[in-house]
Amino acid sequence: MTEEDGRALRTALGRFATGVAVITVATPGGPLGITANSFASVSLDPPLVLWSPAKASRRFRPFVEADHFAIHVMGAEQGDLAGRFVREGNPFGDLTWKSDPEGTPLIDGCLARFRCRRAAVHDAGDHVIVIGDVLAASHRDGAPLVFAAGRYGGFASSD
Repeated sequence: MTEEDGRALRTALGRFATGVAVITVATPGGPLGITANSFASVSLDPPLVLWSPAKASRRFRPFVEADHFAIHVMGAEQGDLAGRFVREGNPFGDLTWKSDPEGTPLIDGCLARFRCRRAAVHDAGDHVIVIGDVLAASHRDGAPLVFAAGRYGGFASSD
């Protein structure tokens, strides 16, 4: 694939709107989080979800090696919160959060949250697929934050 084809592929994939999630793990250096739009449901029985971190990310290894992680689905009003976890740094500094029994950082106020135990990691090109056993799930009412064409947006119902 040429560089031009690669740009066209990325642009075409960007036309598919996704939700926005922040994945968190506990590390020896403290809580770590990353924004992702690669979250998906896998199975209801047993309850499994997946997400796909990029191998090129400097934060890749802690997320792939963590025994437990949490996936936080962002609400429409949480674009700024999602943006805090896009780059490296300490987005937890003034953020309200707590640890679950496994030590995983949990962010308050998200649209939905899935506490997970790592079930499998599969190689997938320049990413890996991390599958998690869902230990607990919670949610609140609200509209989701949406990501398409490189930007955050909202959801408009066709009703």
